[in-house]
Amino acid sequence: MKVRAVVIGSKAIVLDVDLGNELFKKFFGKPFSVAKPRPDQTYRTPFVLSLYEALYLCEKGLLVPILNGSEATCSDLEEYCRKLVPGFDQRYTVFKDLRDRGYILRSGMKFGADFAVYEVGPGYEHAPYILLVVRRDECIDPISIVRIGRVGHSVRKRSVLAIVDSKGVVDYLVFKWVKL
Repeated sequence: MKVRAVVIGSKAIVLDVDLGNELFKKFFGKPFSVAKPRPDQTYRTPFVLSLYEALYLCEKGLLVPILNGSEATCSDLEEYCRKLVPGFDQRYTVFKDLRDRGYILRSGMKFGADFAVYEVGPGYEHAPYILLVVRRDECIDPISIVRIGRVGHSVRKRSVLAIVDSKGVVDYLVFKWVKL
């Protein structure tokens, strides 16, 4: 299976609904304009992938990106992503590391984080983690740590700080609230 995905802005659109459904069953993308899609259903609509998902699938040999109306390489897509998304390299490093470990990642924007992280998958569970990505050489404001911790606690999720060094090595810090 090789999926063609048209890259538009910060998304990649899969127009082949059969291939889109196959990807969705593996927790890649979601059907267009469906608020809470269920992985056990089939949809007859285009599917929307994040740029992280599109590049990951491209590197796995499962996706051909279409940029500016032409087939592109994974390198072309990566360059496009870097220009469009600040801090893309660090976030993609974390995305790839966790996907390779079997986790499913979705946008964590509504939690003020980079990713919501699932162990089983959306539609089967609520994300047990929210994750913020930082560079090892970056100074992080203590308020940012408190903010993600409080949001994580209020939505019953563990807060994770993913620290990426210049060689692409990722360390994860998981925060837990305790009462003293």
